[in-house]
Amino acid sequence: MTLNNKKIINAVIALTLVTLLAGCSNWSKRNRNTAIGAGLGAIGGSVLTHGDGLGTLGGAALGGVIGNQSSR
Repeated sequence: MTLNNKKIINAVIALTLVTLLAGCSNWSKRNRNTAIGAGLGAIGGSVLTHGDGLGTLGGAALGGVIGNQSSR
């Protein structure tokens, strides 16, 4: 992969991320915390299980629950 292709891929990823986050601007605090918890849980689950899909899903589920309950 050339340097130019990497720049294009990074630009597309950044644009996609900005677009997705802009769609979440009117979420309640509880919904944001749930989404953030699920994202962080997925990353943690993936790291702890060395990329296993089930570990990633489990981490996302657990993180989402914790994020949801933390806003009470």
